[in-house]
Amino acid sequence: MKIYVVGIGAGSADGMTFEARNVLEKADVIVGYTVYAELVKKLFPEKEYFVSAMKQEAERCRKAVEMAADGRNVAVVCSGDAGVYGMASLVYEIAASYENVEVSVVAGVSAMLSGGALVGAPLGHDFAVISLSDLLTPWEKIEKRLECASAADFAICLYNPSSKKRHDYLMRACDIMLKHKNADTVCAVAKNIGRDGEEYAIMSLAELRNYSADMFTTVFIGNSMTKNIGGKMVTPRGYKNV
Repeated sequence: MKIYVVGIGAGSADGMTFEARNVLEKADVIVGYTVYAELVKKLFPEKEYFVSAMKQEAERCRKAVEMAADGRNVAVVCSGDAGVYGMASLVYEIAASYENVEVSVVAGVSAMLSGGALVGAPLGHDFAVISLSDLLTPWEKIEKRLECASAADFAICLYNPSSKKRHDYLMRACDIMLKHKNADTVCAVAKNIGRDGEEYAIMSLAELRNYSADMFTTVFIGNSMTKNIGGKMVTPRGYKNV
């Protein structure tokens, strides 16, 4: 049997791909983190759901694989893209122990893309994507990645910039980037992308340092060529003759 790992984008009907909608329409059961499952329920209220809280990812994916092994048509949903800080890799690892389960990943629109479209065109040239969550990655490694990406003049997209337990992590990240980027580097934040309360703001790296972000915020830091054009963050493609 096949288990589908589906990226649902921001969770709204408009931000979901046709392929994702088709897979969810055919699913016998939809598995996901509580918040994301609730978003999908608005579109498919008649479906059977298996939901669990944050930090229960392994248990959730194992249950999904077991149901698929029993012959059910299962879809595991993730926000954004299932392969970008999503469940795709974990489902592959667990399903490897089941000979009769095949994994199929359905791409979704990640926050770096939907958020990028909201704030302008921040990723028009080489960029790095870094999560500030140290739940699964040591902070020392995150610091090193921030240091290297900043020194290389990448545009940078930050996921999971802050939480109640990590209230100062964005500030700490900005302090690292300020070693290599100018304080007036163009930056942007996008909140509640594709949902109620969607908003964005353009600011400098110095201003971003003191910005109050949350887990529903995606952060963009420009490179040395990034501009503010009409209130939008734009990183040129780098063509010399333009």
